[in-house]
Amino acid sequence: MTLSLSLKNALPILALVLAAASIVAPRFLNVIVAIFLVAYALVGFGLLR
Repeated sequence: MTLSLSLKNALPILALVLAAASIVAPRFLNVIVAIFLVAYALVGFGLLR
């Protein structure tokens, strides 16, 4: 059995981690959202897999 984890599959996990981080440290919400949006855009454009 092999485990293949691409960034596209990892985005929901990343979203969950960033959401938890935004609850713990709401000051950094803008940074957290920006990181998620950049990662999502890079996957959407096919620059990251």
